[in-house]
Amino acid sequence: MKASSAALMLLALAGCDTEPMAAQPTLDGKPPIVIAHRGASGERPEHTLASYELAIEQGADFIEPDLVLTKDGVLVARHENEISETTDVADHPEFAGRKAVKTIDGKAVTGWFTEDFTLAELKTLRAKERIPRLRGTAHDGEYAIPTFAEILDLLVRVNKGRTHPVGVYPETKHPTYFAAIGLPHEGPLLAILGKYGYRGRTAPVFIQSFEAGNLKALRAKSDLPLIQLMDGEGGPADDPKLGYAAMATPDGLKAIAVYADGIGPNKDMVIPRSTIGTLGEPTALVRDAHAAGLKVHPWTFRRENYFLPLADKGGLNPAGHGDLAAEIKAYFGTGIDGLFSDNPREAVPAVKAGVKQ
Repeated sequence: MKASSAALMLLALAGCDTEPMAAQPTLDGKPPIVIAHRGASGERPEHTLASYELAIEQGADFIEPDLVLTKDGVLVARHENEISETTDVADHPEFAGRKAVKTIDGKAVTGWFTEDFTLAELKTLRAKERIPRLRGTAHDGEYAIPTFAEILDLLVRVNKGRTHPVGVYPETKHPTYFAAIGLPHEGPLLAILGKYGYRGRTAPVFIQSFEAGNLKALRAKSDLPLIQLMDGEGGPADDPKLGYAAMATPDGLKAIAVYADGIGPNKDMVIPRSTIGTLGEPTALVRDAHAAGLKVHPWTFRRENYFLPLADKGGLNPAGHGDLAAEIKAYFGTGIDGLFSDNPREAVPAVKAGVKQ
């Protein structure tokens, strides 16, 4: 089922979503890639080996781990270094004294933080669903926190015999904060990627960050592909005066092209939404990024009604599933080079269908 009768009434009053344009060419002429956002995180707790494995089974081109560090300097996959939302740490009385308040990127955050735990201690915790109201808790407690090395080991296993290997798309989380406490990302990240054979411009890897200084430091040490992430508001935590809006201008994109290979914008920066959730006219962002030689991988495409444009919702239940393929089709008209999705099960066939058009 598509939009509910109530939603359709709203559409009649406000005007329908923009009709999807014909698919536009990507920067390199290749089909857009599907990046499994934290794995198949719409079906398994995010950043678990089970989530990554399922995403690979569903045909994702890349899997995306967010990387933070432990007290003993090990890269692990968590959405944030504060882990109460994604693990059962609050249920462990032995760690009650580790609860703290810290300032992360200028904001006070309360909870438990990976940098206060050794890897051995983190391995005693179990992952849980971050948004249970939309996705339930059926798999809570089943999976451990994986290290980046364990994720790369998984890729080694699944890529044996593949003509087109599944790639990895790591994000450095809060790199300036971690560097300030003596746990910088760059060294451990490049060392482990090199150990597993990720070298050169054509390696199946993209390193991404919302910060700019971190990417510039990586460019000085490596020629691996880099992606500058952007949001619709604010700016990089390491340089807040450098707003994302300015970075998304033609001049800003040219500046990014000096150190990065592409951008990962909030998808609303590519096609904005009205106040009632209808899609508007595409912006010039993809065209301008391509003119600067940058790929464009917007985030994040999800199947729940809560996240979908008004016309693609499948009813009024926020946790219900709508027509994710229709939303993706609209973005094909802009020439995006790939997309982040929590739901490779739906995103992969949607991209394949769009390529065939």
